[in-house]
Amino acid sequence: MDINLNSAMRLSRSAFPLLKATGGSIVNFASMLSYLADESVPSYTASKTGIMGLTRAMAHKYGRDGVRVNAMAPGYHRTDMTKPLWSVEESAAKIAERSALKRWGTTEDLVGPILFLSSPAAAFVTGITLPVDGGYHSG
Repeated sequence: MDINLNSAMRLSRSAFPLLKATGGSIVNFASMLSYLADESVPSYTASKTGIMGLTRAMAHKYGRDGVRVNAMAPGYHRTDMTKPLWSVEESAAKIAERSALKRWGTTEDLVGPILFLSSPAAAFVTGITLPVDGGYHSG
């Protein structure tokens, strides 16, 4: 909770004066587990679900000062954190099969959504959590 949720809140509070002065925006990291339950990691699931609520609340609080707040919710991407899953053929295939795109994400798949959410192209977008999971949670 301290790393996944409280640190996002503290960092946003600390950065707010600069963001207000420059018209910046915040992009928090939620998770696919913000939408889905996973009994094996209840604290992680709770903390990432909390990021969604924090994002919505900060969007209203900071929005009046021109600071947008959004979040991105990555799904299964090939990272060190998910290596125990993607390094085992059976679990890797099961996860890819459930995804609408039938593959695991890469870290490069996260770049475009972050750039969009933090750019002028998203000038009227605030308080949302954007799933970046290849359609996993919709299946």
